[in-house]
Amino acid sequence: MRKPIIVGNWKMNKTIKETVDFINAVDPEVKDNATWGIATPFLALQEAKKTAKNLIVAAENMHFKDSGAYTGEVSAEMLKEIGVEWVIIGHSERRQYFGETDETVNAKVLQALKNDITPIVCVGETLEQFEAGVTETVVREQTQKAFKDCCPKCMAKVVIAYEPVWAIGTGKTATNEIAQNVCAIIRDEVKKMFGEETSEAVRIQYGGSVKPEGIKTLLEQPDIDGALVGGASLVPESYIAMINNLG
Repeated sequence: MRKPIIVGNWKMNKTIKETVDFINAVDPEVKDNATWGIATPFLALQEAKKTAKNLIVAAENMHFKDSGAYTGEVSAEMLKEIGVEWVIIGHSERRQYFGETDETVNAKVLQALKNDITPIVCVGETLEQFEAGVTETVVREQTQKAFKDCCPKCMAKVVIAYEPVWAIGTGKTATNEIAQNVCAIIRDEVKKMFGEETSEAVRIQYGGSVKPEGIKTLLEQPDIDGALVGGASLVPESYIAMINNLG
């Protein structure tokens, strides 16, 4: 039985003080019905780690090199030094605005795993690809490339987030049926690459305009093990509603 994992991706939101205030409000309300967490901007990570007792804390990105002349970047070692054990990799906004490719996503995944940091790896199709009916081809290819050269044992602890780009921050959301269908495709691709035991261990999230009122039915789908949540994770009351609605 895979334990659900719900992580709020804060993107470029919240100061350090706002982060601490949020954690103080939400952390005591966390239940054991899932792994609950937040991904914060780099500057807030250290205080978030110090403050959170029940929420996991993730970075929103990291570099694929150990160190070097990469102005503005953060390494796995830097994250580990402050106790960060989770990182989002390959979010569509990183791909769209910062030139992230399937190859750099793969390099970051390998670097995270090498450093015992658990990656939450994002895959998903654009609106054009969705309307062209090539969603399956796109997510299978992204999955293949993201996890190239990974070992089955490492893969078992990876989290994959299916985020249809057309549903991120648009108010549009994939139906539970669409989300389940694509998450099943991703699991099947992991099975082809690493075997059934690994594919059954991997947790797959859905992300894209997730709301508290829809969280329970979303996670009732057999291949959806959690959610990567944007706007609804920024407000304590909304986050707590997700915790309570999951049951």
